[in-house]
Amino acid sequence: MNNFPSNLKYTKDHEWALIEGNIVTVGVTDHAQGSLGDIVYAELPKVGRELKHGDTFGVVESIKAVSDLYSPVTGRVTEINNALVNEPGMVNKDPYGKAWMMKVELTDPSSLGHLMDSAAYTKYVASLH
Repeated sequence: MNNFPSNLKYTKDHEWALIEGNIVTVGVTDHAQGSLGDIVYAELPKVGRELKHGDTFGVVESIKAVSDLYSPVTGRVTEINNALVNEPGMVNKDPYGKAWMMKVELTDPSSLGHLMDSAAYTKYVASLH
């Protein structure tokens, strides 16, 4: 059973977004890490990079596949989780906590409009099987 916290928003690419004012914390969902298997490598963006909603911001590599990561919002990267680069397996253990990937300062609030709530994402994931 997947775990999709109700305080987060979700993308069809399986990223989550925690929106706190104009700062959005981003990571990958429990569904994504479960599908990928053991994560062995994570590449994250440089602080200061401008991202548009849908831009590739990084890569995670597992023993099964390499997957691009897509920005759920439009904004500027203000922080990345360096601990994740050193210990990418955290994504498998704590996808919604210690394994956050980046923080983005929102520059286009309208880019939040496409995000799904927990119930919608749960239905979306169910429709994939």
